Parts: sequence; C-alpha cells; structure tokens
Amino acid sequence: MNALSDKLKKWGHWIVFLILEVASLVLLFRFNAYQGSVWTTQANEVVGRVLEGRQRLIAYSQLGEANRKLTEMNLQLQSELDVVRHRLAALEHDSSATERAVASQLAGIHRIPAQVVSNSIRERENYITINRGMADGVQNEMGVVCGTGVVGIVYKAGQHYSLVLPVLNSRSSISCRLHDTEYFGYMKWNGGSPLLAFIDDIPRHAKIKVGEMVETSGFSSVFPAGIFVGKVRRILNSDDGLSYKLEIGLSTDFARLRNVSVIKGNPQMPTEPKDEEEKEE
Repeated sequence: MNALSDKLKKWGHWIVFLILEVASLVLLFRFNAYQGSVWTTQANEVVGRVLEGRQRLIAYSQLGEANRKLTEMNLQLQSELDVVRHRLAALEHDSSATERAVASQLAGIHRIPAQVVSNSIRERENYITINRGMADGVQNEMGVVCGTGVVGIVYKAGQHYSLVLPVLNSRSSISCRLHDTEYFGYMKWNGGSPLLAFIDDIPRHAKIKVGEMVETSGFSSVFPAGIFVGKVRRILNSDDGLSYKLEIGLSTDFARLRNVSVIKGNPQMPTEPKDEEEKEE
C-alpha cells in the first residue's frame, strides 16, 4: 500500500493532466462543429485506408475459391454452348433493362467511378465509405448512384475517401416522383428491411398502381430527374388517414453493392441568369 501511495504521489499530477487533456479534447470535438468536422474527416480517412486494405486481403484470400468456381462455370458453359448458340444473337446484352435505363438517364453527366470499401445495412444510421475523395473531385452533397439506381448522397468528403449517407439511413430524404402520374414526395427509410423504403403525403385523389416506377424528381441539384429508385409495392394509408403512404421496393441491393459513381454536377438544373450589367458587358 505504501508503494502504491508513493507512486500515486509521484505520478498523480501526470494522471490528472492526462484525464483533463482527454476531457478537453472530447469537449472540443463534441461541441465545436468545425473541429468535429475536421476530426470526422481525418478519422474517416484513416479508417477508409484500413478498410480498403482489409477488403483487398479478403479478396486475395478468396482467389483460390473464385478460380475454382470460374473453372466449373467455364466447363458448364462450354458443354451448353452448342445448345444455346442459336439464341445468343437475340439475348446477348451486357446490362439489364434497369441498368440500360439508368445509363441512359446519366448520359452526358460527368461521373466519378468509385468502389465501396465499407458498407452497413443493419443499423438505423448506416453509412458507406468509398475510395474517392476531394483529390478526385468529390465534394459534399454530391449524389451517388450505381448501375441499378440511387445509392445516396456524399456526407463527408475526405482527401481520398468519402462517407456516403445512403438511402438506408434514417436521416436520408430524397425527392422522388411517380413515373406515370408525376406525383412526388420524399422517400425515407424507417429501418427494418434493406429492400424497402416509404414515401408519405401522396394525395388520396392520386391514381396509383402497384408496380408503378418511382424515380428521382430532379427538384434538387443532387440527382437529375428520372433516375430509377424502385417500384410501388403497396399502397397504405398515412397515420392520419388523410393521404397515402407508399411502400417502395428499392432497385438497389445494398447488401451486394460494390461499384458506384459520384455525380459531379447536374446539367438539368437551370443556371442563374446573369444580371443586366453583365449582359451589357
């Protein structure tokens, strides 16, 4: 006990100093927006590099199994080649109808390709980390899409990695419209299934069909109009009974998300008109 007491007397002021230092840093980053943003960005940068390295190790460790499966698939395809040869001309394509539609809507829009290095789908506030950042032209509030539709919005852009707020986040709110009727609302995710989201406040006089396509409305600079989001699965009553609540089957399978694109600019949004002095010049 005397030895412990002597050590506490000798090192006590250093222990108190460290405790106060940690407490001050926690208060600094917790209650100051700028310092907190800097900390989040730098921490995300480090975590992104670690996660990307982990992803590469996992991919490398699975090469043997992947090669074995590819060999089996090649043998099977070779044996079936003669049977299906006459159908190939009609069926040959490199993307699904949904992917072709999304690609058509994004034609002419500058996009930054990226890969997902971290992804979660089971939390209330899920996030995605991608391996592109400000050095590649990514900025906060840019839209993120994949081959099957909308993914989310860039939340924090670091130098080489960025944090994306996906559709599967309780804070996500994306302006969408019904393709056939053009009634619009904000799509939100309430937790639960990663395949479903909801659109509230659709007027009761709207003629809605199950299976109707849902797409981005184009009412913001984040997404151009017409990017596929999903389809109406069920038509429900709102909590107050004054409008419809639509259950949407999402087109993006977030559990299998690997390759995405960041939308750099939206040419469909009108630019601000120049004032008279600028016109005269």
